[in-house]
Amino acid sequence: MICETPQDFVAALPMTGAIAGLDLGTVTIGVAVSDSLRSVATPLETIRRKKFGVDAARLLELTTHRLVTGLVLGLPMNMDGSEGPRCQATRAFARNLERLTPLPITYWDERLSTVAAERALLEADTSRKRRAEVIDHVAAGYILQGMLDRMAHLRNHA
Repeated sequence: MICETPQDFVAALPMTGAIAGLDLGTVTIGVAVSDSLRSVATPLETIRRKKFGVDAARLLELTTHRLVTGLVLGLPMNMDGSEGPRCQATRAFARNLERLTPLPITYWDERLSTVAAERALLEADTSRKRRAEVIDHVAAGYILQGMLDRMAHLRNHA
């Protein structure tokens, strides 16, 4: 089930359980997961993309292993707020994934998540080689943390 708003996503989730965040690139998929109380996002791994079936199988294997209850896909909006071809590709990926899993799926505006991840890695004095290895799942962590913070705000103002 694809949820268009954070409120719909929260309503579709059980009370507790991990959530996964995805940073979908053309070459890789960054994956991050939350704790079961949904307070902290932790970068997990970067999947090298092959074809949808292989990529989806690995994602669903991770969701099962980590007891994930929902998926947040980074939506690569243009800086002016419009949606371009990369947003369309992300929405198509979500529609295809929706056919394979009952997990609720939603989107999070990922503008500048990779920039923030790169900045954090530079501040941590991470080598260029290591940054290239981890940037995607660190960016997924920023995407997921954004949604977790929004969900906490919704809980506190309900």
